[in-house]
Amino acid sequence: MRALHIITGLGVGGAEQQLRLLLRHLPLDCDVATLTNPGPVATGIRADGRRVFHLDMRGNRDLSALPRLTGLIRHGRYDVVHTHLYRACVYGRAAARLAGVRAVIATEHSLGAAQIEGRPLSLGNQALYLASERLGATTVAVSDTVARRLRDWGVPRPRIETVPNGIEAARFRFAPAARKGARALLGIPPGAYVVGAVGRLVPGKRFDGLLRSVSALPQARLLLVGDGPERENLLRLASELGCADRMLLPGESSDLPSSSAPPLPVLLAAMDVLASPSREEAFGLVVLEALAAGLPVLHVTCPAIDELPANEAPGARRIGPEPADLDAALQQHHRAWALGLPTRLPVPRAVERYDISRSADRLMAIYERAAGARIGNQVSER
Repeated sequence: MRALHIITGLGVGGAEQQLRLLLRHLPLDCDVATLTNPGPVATGIRADGRRVFHLDMRGNRDLSALPRLTGLIRHGRYDVVHTHLYRACVYGRAAARLAGVRAVIATEHSLGAAQIEGRPLSLGNQALYLASERLGATTVAVSDTVARRLRDWGVPRPRIETVPNGIEAARFRFAPAARKGARALLGIPPGAYVVGAVGRLVPGKRFDGLLRSVSALPQARLLLVGDGPERENLLRLASELGCADRMLLPGESSDLPSSSAPPLPVLLAAMDVLASPSREEAFGLVVLEALAAGLPVLHVTCPAIDELPANEAPGARRIGPEPADLDAALQQHHRAWALGLPTRLPVPRAVERYDISRSADRLMAIYERAAGARIGNQVSER
């Protein structure tokens, strides 16, 4: 079986890095096509031994990409086409059908209650999504929350499968020596209290409110991992609050040599608590990664954890969405830390539940169901 994964772009982002991780665990021949931006994750996928094709798409309405993508699929003789992110789902499903591939799978990574991939939902993009969805075989939701939103949109229940994102937990295992080294690298005093956060620097992540909360804690540092259009606004706000020297912005993190920041496991080792103040998340991957590192977590929403029994992730505490809720939760944790609260917790059972190899196995089963009849016919003809 051969599969082509189509994604909108390969900059450093959650869906993009999840695709790279998944490719390492799928036991079949896979290529990747990116419509735009063959960025750092494309470099990583190539380093892992997979081919990456760049379609050089100029914008959402660049229809010339459709015949190029159709030709790529037809020439590659792929049994399965798997699309990721909105634009790739719309163009990829159409191109696969034109190329004669009916085993078309799409993963919905970032569908919120009122936005998709950080952009406000509209009747137009919803209608286009549903029209293209009918060209596929299965739509994969990364959480039960996303599956419910897809059903509410009008995607038929039998066409939806839930396959959660996954992590390689061993990469994040905490070691005291790693904590010491990470803090030395970042210039953080060994005994400082460090609040961490990870994500794209955009308004929806609500990192400005987190910065205000941390600025009110005596001598606390905010280690904010990521990059995006809000970077300058956050720097300006930190200056206004008088805590510019207590906010660290190392940039986007990946395990590539070109990364502007150390790998995420190193940065998590430097933290005392991870905060996720976003009101809309489709899954909440960084919360799982923090739990795998033994960190306590304060989150407003995280479907990966919120959908589980509370005893599976005791280190994750759900808080209210208002700024005062975050203030109170951080102040409480800071007081407990000052009294000698351990900086690390046992890794909870939830982390094992989301092992990436399990996600890969479930996807393989979907591929085989979607492509099985066609492959069987081809074998018979030969």
